[in-house]
Amino acid sequence: MISALSEVVIDGYTRSASTFAVYAFQLAQSRPVRMAHHLHAPAQLIAAAKMGKPTLLVIREPKGAILSQLIREPEVTLANALVAYARFHNCLMPYRSSFIVGDFEEVTRDFGSVIHRMNLRFGTSFGEFDHSDTNTKLCLDLIKHRPTTIPAWRATLLGFESGTVTKDQLHRDQERYANEPQASGVTETWVPSIERELQKESLNESWLQPKLSSRRRDAEASYRALVGSDSGSPQR
Repeated sequence: MISALSEVVIDGYTRSASTFAVYAFQLAQSRPVRMAHHLHAPAQLIAAAKMGKPTLLVIREPKGAILSQLIREPEVTLANALVAYARFHNCLMPYRSSFIVGDFEEVTRDFGSVIHRMNLRFGTSFGEFDHSDTNTKLCLDLIKHRPTTIPAWRATLLGFESGTVTKDQLHRDQERYANEPQASGVTETWVPSIERELQKESLNESWLQPKLSSRRRDAEASYRALVGSDSGSPQR
């Protein structure tokens, strides 16, 4: 949750690569950076805008985000998810000049350029993530451990995300718990997988229902409005 101590805010609609962005950001820094993240609510991004905090909205095109959400949260209906997606992003438009946008593809393939734009926009000097195979694997490995049932390991992971745990402590605990059977509570919905892609394909027919056409258009319009207006220009 955002506070006066927050140095940066990274958030977005669920299933938009915010977890990858949080870990990649912290791994790129020379020190822990206090961060507000993972609220998945416009309120946090709006509060950040009003407080003038360096802020990144991670965003994913509607179909990818929503189908991934339905796999993770099967109790959510497609119609309701479309409405929620559009509402989430439309709420942010009046504050658009106060944050930068990182599209899912850019975040997951070239996150260093996203941080570079943040530095230009806010006059900051955050470390830029080197999007190498090694660093990407490290991020994904940490994400796999996020649902761990070992309290101390989970506390370390969440502390690292929020900027209260150092990389040295993170790596020490990662080695300590590496062989513990409860260290990783991951399911296939947490990280990219062939199984998850097959599940998405099975939802395609539902996605194309004619009765949902207006809701799809609204969701897609909200996405385009935010992605298409990111200039990355310095803050004044």
